[in-house]
Amino acid sequence: MSRYTIGIDLGTTNCALSFYDLSLAEPRHWQESVLPIPQLTAPGAVEERLLLPSFLYLPNAREFPEGGLALPWSKAPALVLGEFARSHGAKVPARLVSSAKSWLSHAGVDRAGALLPWQAPADVQRVSPVEASTRYLEHIAAAWDGKRAHGKSGAADAIAEQEVILTVPASFDAAARDLTLKAASDAGLKNVILLEEPQAALYAWLEVAGESFRAHVESGDVILVVDVGGGTTDLSLIAVTEQAGDLQLTRVAVGDHILLGGDNMDLALAHNLNQELIEAGKKLDSWQFASLTYGCRQAKEHLFAEPKLKKAPISVPSRGAGLVGGSVKTELTREALTRTLTDGFMPEVPVTEMPQTARRTGLAQMALPYAQDPGITRHLAAFLRRQARALEKSHDSPVKVEGTSFVHPTAILFNGGVFKAGVLKERIVQVLNNWLAADGGQPIKELQGADLDLAVARGAAYYGWVRHGHGVRIRGGTARSYYVGVESPAPAVPGFEPPVKALCVAPFGMEEGTQADVPPQEFGLVVAEPTRFRFFASSVRREDKVGDMLEDLHGNTEFEELAPIETTLPGDSREAGKLVPVNLQAAVTEVGTLEVRCLEKGGEGRWKLELNVRMKGDAEPVGER
Repeated sequence: MSRYTIGIDLGTTNCALSFYDLSLAEPRHWQESVLPIPQLTAPGAVEERLLLPSFLYLPNAREFPEGGLALPWSKAPALVLGEFARSHGAKVPARLVSSAKSWLSHAGVDRAGALLPWQAPADVQRVSPVEASTRYLEHIAAAWDGKRAHGKSGAADAIAEQEVILTVPASFDAAARDLTLKAASDAGLKNVILLEEPQAALYAWLEVAGESFRAHVESGDVILVVDVGGGTTDLSLIAVTEQAGDLQLTRVAVGDHILLGGDNMDLALAHNLNQELIEAGKKLDSWQFASLTYGCRQAKEHLFAEPKLKKAPISVPSRGAGLVGGSVKTELTREALTRTLTDGFMPEVPVTEMPQTARRTGLAQMALPYAQDPGITRHLAAFLRRQARALEKSHDSPVKVEGTSFVHPTAILFNGGVFKAGVLKERIVQVLNNWLAADGGQPIKELQGADLDLAVARGAAYYGWVRHGHGVRIRGGTARSYYVGVESPAPAVPGFEPPVKALCVAPFGMEEGTQADVPPQEFGLVVAEPTRFRFFASSVRREDKVGDMLEDLHGNTEFEELAPIETTLPGDSREAGKLVPVNLQAAVTEVGTLEVRCLEKGGEGRWKLELNVRMKGDAEPVGER
């Protein structure tokens, strides 16, 4: 039994830690629940901040004086994290690691491989997205232990002994979730549970609202959580129902993984200002443009924090004689900020307008798979319309959608630092209300969220307290239905592969800590030779049950094929390639990963596959007993 439940927001742009003292067995003091994190703000200068920027700087051996990077727990760290990494790295972008969380979700690369900073020169020792995430968590853990482990309880208060709730986007795939758990394990965190960020934001709201939350929502309400962070847009629907007189909350839908957020907004502002500089005869190189983007982020945050300001100055350092005066001066006006972000990212569109995709060129540089359409309202329209079709098919969904062209949310909760700009929240509410009015719905009500920077960490810690029998718990389970590919028997035909069917092994909403036996069917498992297992997922199919077999997946947009597992299952003394007759069993673990277990019929063979890897050799199948 740990003393603390610790919530960690491992964000794309910032990290934070909040905690709950379980020994008190009573609600906590809100203002005292966040850990100030020591970090470098300049060489030799360590300050405590509530947020740890998710930036990693890789210095060269002679870049800083001896002792200039010392931290309270390390005299000579090899890497720089946090505020100084972000500010100094903007001047040397080839050595700056950013958006590690987005890379962690990119199935098109080896997420465990050393690839960051992306396109860094050969003399820079790169790190993997997993290692970068590990470094952030190690720093946070050291900050906690430095504050807590020397108290009355000593080592018993160390973070390794506590229950840690680590947040991930609701749209993270199984591989990204598992790699997040690997980063936590590598950082020394032993007891880790994953929680979806939109749910964490709602838990933060529930904690602040207390028992009065029933005055804000009622049975039949549908809460839309719009979470726009530094690198992603996350959408979730949570239904309010009633059972035995008590209100219940159930997460009924999540959106796709959309790489679109504050980083895109900073780039948009930088491109607009760069165009003005070009027209004034001042051309920036790529290094200076990176500095301009960083300056736009600072100016944006400054204008958000000071509503009375009309403009914020930006200075871009000069690297050559062609630019007189040592630096380029410009400014970001509030009018330009509002126009660029509202019209560019929150356009007023009808609910029928879907995200646009541009025709790509034949060759493109490998990079993050950013959303091609920056219109967040278009992505929101696509989500609500698609989930209407999905929920219409669901017999047990508490959300009623009959006779409507899209799901009608009745309440909205915003999360993410982007929404510090009230004008952005107002635009989304305005667009939603236009859609609802045109479709015969009622205006939406806004739930006033907690601190937008800290809500996810605070909500995660509160969820830990709820798990111990307090408050209201959000029911959810798996955010998608999962399927394993089964090869159909067919005669050999030149140029054609045997058709593959999809066997449902985990339906939508399967709860963590549960397992299900696939109804008796005889499957043949290939052992003792290299093979590949294909998996599929669907965020819209709600009616499928464990054991359902679906055919003809070609061109079916309801399914998404996941990265395959390539491995060699141990066969002991069996002949290579032998088909072992097995029954299947699926389980969703407490930390949210999905296991497919293959149990030999009439024998002792046991094998396990986890939907959590993409590279050969990483499947870690369980051998025979």
